[in-house]
Amino acid sequence: MRAAWGLLALVLLVGKPGVADAARLRTQYSGVVNLNEATAAELDLLPGVGDSAAQRIIQHRGKRPFQRVEELVRVKGFGRKKFLKLKPHLTLSGPTTLKVEQVPPPPEGKEVVATNN
Repeated sequence: MRAAWGLLALVLLVGKPGVADAARLRTQYSGVVNLNEATAAELDLLPGVGDSAAQRIIQHRGKRPFQRVEELVRVKGFGRKKFLKLKPHLTLSGPTTLKVEQVPPPPEGKEVVATNN
């Protein structure tokens, strides 16, 4: 009986194969979103931006198109901190090219270089 409890405890501690690997994946964002032309679905891809925030961006640009990406802080729910997080992924010209991928973390001791293709 003790062996059975020990085996159960081991299975619970170790978990299913692949679960630990999936938990270690991180989200990587590359590309940009055009604030004046992006759809709600494209805006929703931005980190920390949900459907309702995307709708607020669309309402704001309907009244007055963005002249600078910094104007995003005029939209309810977007303060300086959130804007600074999103700034590398924002543009006012060209197509929306934002891609979201789940990637493994870099090996320890390696520097991460963000790309904005």
